[in-house]
Amino acid sequence: MKKTLLTLASMFVLIVHAQESVHVSHESYNQLKVTGALDPSVTYLFTDNQLTQSVHYSGGTEKNGVCNCMVPLDSTFTLAMLPNDDGSSATISLPFSFDFYGNQYDSVIINNNGNISFLAPYITFTANAFPDSAYNMIAPFWADVDTRGPNGGNVWYKLTNHAMVVIWDQVGYFDMHDNLLSTFQLIISDGLDSLVPAGKNVSFCYEDMQWTTGDVSSGVGGFGGFPATVGVNVGNGVDYFQVGQFDAAGVSFDGPYGMNDQVDFLDGQEIYFSVAGASSSNTPPVVISSMICDTIDVYTGDTLLKSLSETIEFTISAYAPEINQGLTTQLLCSAPGALTYSLVNSSTEFEQYSCVFNANSLLPGIYTVEAIVEDFGTPAATTSTIQYFRVNYDASAGLSEETMKVSVFPNPTAGKLTVESNEQLYYQVLDLSGKVLLSGDVFSSEIGMENIGTGMYLLQLINEAGQTSTVKIQKH
Repeated sequence: MKKTLLTLASMFVLIVHAQESVHVSHESYNQLKVTGALDPSVTYLFTDNQLTQSVHYSGGTEKNGVCNCMVPLDSTFTLAMLPNDDGSSATISLPFSFDFYGNQYDSVIINNNGNISFLAPYITFTANAFPDSAYNMIAPFWADVDTRGPNGGNVWYKLTNHAMVVIWDQVGYFDMHDNLLSTFQLIISDGLDSLVPAGKNVSFCYEDMQWTTGDVSSGVGGFGGFPATVGVNVGNGVDYFQVGQFDAAGVSFDGPYGMNDQVDFLDGQEIYFSVAGASSSNTPPVVISSMICDTIDVYTGDTLLKSLSETIEFTISAYAPEINQGLTTQLLCSAPGALTYSLVNSSTEFEQYSCVFNANSLLPGIYTVEAIVEDFGTPAATTSTIQYFRVNYDASAGLSEETMKVSVFPNPTAGKLTVESNEQLYYQVLDLSGKVLLSGDVFSSEIGMENIGTGMYLLQLINEAGQTSTVKIQKH
């Protein structure tokens, strides 16, 4: 039986059915949202969200830069949904069976707000912390995504025989803001696709993350208010984990259940894990690392920019996804003297290490750094990840540091970056996706970093001989 008709500013009429559902256009829904008139007890069903399944991405394919976990967008991707706010795709059939804590799914729904679901579409725009009994979702970045702005991005997906890739590409935030944009990716697999490492069936991958919060979630300028949530939630209160909640710019991160974190921490990160197998009260630990996406090249010998090229700095973060569950971490290197590290941040569920791999005196070849993390669950669970370093010998035309001196400071920087050298250099500043943000010639001069956001960047220095070296720069 139909309930009383509701009227909002004489613009539309909604019919509320006994089953607590409302059929509404996106325009009418937007009016309810901005005026705070949405009813949390009903489900809003959009009447104008039919998808154009023949629309494909037609831009360039050079999306991969430093981080190779991002799958390049090309014409094989399909638009998941037209530009919208709080919308969802149609139900998409999977060509494989996805194991979600013992539940087998052969179809999925992509939700505009940074998550996928298996039981129902979700239009919820203000994220909750996990665990949460109301939602069955995998959320690489649950927040109020709004793609209606002129440059507000889109959501795309691609199916293979054994995996599904979903990319939220350069997406803005509510209300139609596109001054800050974020790009992130989710892959789910049956475990047989090389896009996800062996033993894992889910991947989160991030390029440049520039905002956290929409206007109606108490955000101001894309930040503050209710935080965005990253993680996995079955909805039974047992099977879940949380990577973190994010509400500010910057790179600070103190673990999944500490204070709200800063979203630039996610820039360039790749996170692999498994949610396959029977329901369990203990999800294995998760390991993530900065600047770790593929085999890293390190140079030794009489390198022109020796101070920048023979050492690699990176972080390794390990955490137990469940609340109040401790862990222990071992870091092992196949060339023990090449790795130094220190614990720089920790909480009950979280440990973060600052690491340096130094190729000085190493013979050319492949070296490894392995992180072995064991949690305190019952039974205990262990995760192991390996990073590969390829050491190269570079004679650099016989030039020594006496004939070429280079220094880069301050690092981290709040604004200008000074590069001092005894020869002319060309520079490029890139984000972690490989996109060039700044470029030019430098000779004992300053590079202005004021107009780019906080986060991690790469500075490439190139001399007249075409030799290149790269250093990681932190902007705060």
